[in-house]
Amino acid sequence: MAILSYNEITPKKVIIFNGEPCLVLSYHVFRKQQRKPVNITKLKGLKSGRVVENTFHVNETAEEADLESRTVTFIYKKPGEYWFHTAGKPAERFALGEELIGEQGQFMKERNDYDAVAFDDEIIGLKFPIKVELKVKEAMDAVKGNTSSSAQKEVTLETGATIMVPMFIGEGDVIAINTETGLYAERVSKK
Repeated sequence: MAILSYNEITPKKVIIFNGEPCLVLSYHVFRKQQRKPVNITKLKGLKSGRVVENTFHVNETAEEADLESRTVTFIYKKPGEYWFHTAGKPAERFALGEELIGEQGQFMKERNDYDAVAFDDEIIGLKFPIKVELKVKEAMDAVKGNTSSSAQKEVTLETGATIMVPMFIGEGDVIAINTETGLYAERVSKK
């Protein structure tokens, strides 16, 4: 376990704060006149999801969280929970709550592998790819005269998620979606 000094607590690092692994979202090291420098940070609890601000003084340190990565296979979704098993071990099933998975869960395909982040042998989150490719299951046909470049329509994807796409996207097309924004990125292949 690494010990970080106050000025090493920078974005994308995960530290232990109040007994919980926290992702550093932002930091600002500065010095007030005649005083020692401080690092004002914004931390997001990876278990609770809460965002807190904390000031680290020059004599303070933080412990870097020892996170582990595991591959898990998504099996199915039930109301409020997502079911997985350890990759290659279908008997080792477990559920993760909807609040832990977040909005990105709507783009998960059954029987696909994902990287899980574990802390103290407990899974605290999933790492999603920035873009996923999904097939359009249902799409209304474009109406003649309504095909301007900015016109959009709602489609249903193979995972059941619905998103807005340009009018030229049709049923059976494979499209790329940005999982961070939930928005259409591009058409990958046409039916």
